[in-house]
Amino acid sequence: MKNFDLKDLTIFFEGEIYNKNSFLFYDEILLLEDLYLKFGFEFLSKLDGVFAFCIYDKRKNLYFCSRDRFGNIPFYYTIKENKFIFSTSIKDILKELPVLPKINKVAISKYMQYFSTFGEDTFYTDIYKLEEASFIVFEKNKDLIKKRYYKINTYKAINDENRALKDLEELLYSAIEKRLISSPSTLLSGGVDSSTISSIYTKISGKKIDTFSIGYSEYKNYCELDFAKITSKHIGSNHHEVIIDKKTYIDNFYSSLDNFDEPHADSAAIPLNILLKNVKNCGVNKLLSGEGADELFLGYDNYAKFLKYYKFQESLTKEQNDFLEEIVSALQNNTKESEYLRRVVKKQNIYNSFGEVFNDMQKRKLFTKVPTFKSETPKKDFVDNMSYIDIKLWVANPVLTKVYGVSTANSLQIHTPFLDNDILKYIFSVESSIKVGDTNKYLLKKIAQKHIPKEIINRVKKGFNSPFNEWLQSEFGSSILDTILEVNRQTQFFNENYLKHIYSLASSNKFKQHLYSLFIFSLWYKKVYM
Repeated sequence: MKNFDLKDLTIFFEGEIYNKNSFLFYDEILLLEDLYLKFGFEFLSKLDGVFAFCIYDKRKNLYFCSRDRFGNIPFYYTIKENKFIFSTSIKDILKELPVLPKINKVAISKYMQYFSTFGEDTFYTDIYKLEEASFIVFEKNKDLIKKRYYKINTYKAINDENRALKDLEELLYSAIEKRLISSPSTLLSGGVDSSTISSIYTKISGKKIDTFSIGYSEYKNYCELDFAKITSKHIGSNHHEVIIDKKTYIDNFYSSLDNFDEPHADSAAIPLNILLKNVKNCGVNKLLSGEGADELFLGYDNYAKFLKYYKFQESLTKEQNDFLEEIVSALQNNTKESEYLRRVVKKQNIYNSFGEVFNDMQKRKLFTKVPTFKSETPKKDFVDNMSYIDIKLWVANPVLTKVYGVSTANSLQIHTPFLDNDILKYIFSVESSIKVGDTNKYLLKKIAQKHIPKEIINRVKKGFNSPFNEWLQSEFGSSILDTILEVNRQTQFFNENYLKHIYSLASSNKFKQHLYSLFIFSLWYKKVYM
């Protein structure tokens, strides 16, 4: 985060404001100065971009800080003895503190359930994260002001599919155009999202763009290079493949974890880091990626499954629900399905996020005492609710934290056209039945038909997966469990027998994300606190 000292203000800023030209400004700092002096705290809804900033008002001796609507760039802060300390990196804040803060147990609970912490919590007590689409105001000897400046509106204004398709395609063109760079490049997985972005980007730029894909020399079931090649050939891109093996993965494992201030359980961070190192070596410094499409356009198979659970809950009479409650109470099953059924009959949130790892039942077995936190209040429309939860819990936290951490470490900027203010606003105004359609990602696939081959649209979704469990088990074996148990014997956070159970399951390639989350946390704790 760079700082700029002006007459009445000092502005600390990182990011890019896409609509600065519409205010007749070509510099973000001068734009922020002008808007703040004219409108005070009320100008944030006018901004379209990716940003985190802090404005220090010299006249009033106050700090005004904010982040963009999705949370692309992090912002952390602490207040010690009336001193306001902030940064985009927790590590920078720790350097300013006389002692290492105690660990925040609520953050551990959030992390174990959702890949990373979220909301205001970080792993350090009294170091807070400013939430996306929010601002804070700090003045000495006054209460800290916290306010959300943007909330997703789910009012349905669009009930015509053809209009929705036309408008969304125009918005996607606009989102890509505002992120246009002189040397167009994209991350290309071979799925609908990145393929559509790459195709439209090629048409808008009028250039032969560079596309980058990753694959694996072993465990080819995880490899999507063949599909990426199909798209690359279709759009005529300069295509670059990065193929990694176990040695490359292990050689980059610890250094990739160091890109993050806190434990981060998305295993895709390591392959992404290896890929971006190669991108940087090609002389590229900015590129586009397809994050956000699954959450906004209902791309996950999980959405259809949970919609069935929801409809089942709606169909139950009181007598049927009471009967099922007796059965569910007797179940001691460890499966996700038994937990979802329990939520149905207990009238709890059925859907908690695509990124849910340890569910409530499993957390009770994992923790010696479960640190609790308030869950999200569900939206009335279940389809909207699934998208909303994933934008807030999954995208704004593990996904964008991963993208920022790894891209920053490689001196790159990744821009995400699907995570566009106008697309976000529009997609939530579309009737849910139109969004659901008859397949996952229904509306986006309809748009994509104009831009990419049918075999990409009709392929089975795989996601950005890797043989992380196979490689880690092969390299570290039982020392994974040893590390977890060593940390736990000092902290006493978890039940040891359940940790051993998780390890035995992961050795058979089950519960592998559960073990990975525990291993990453234990490595971090050992490095920071032991």
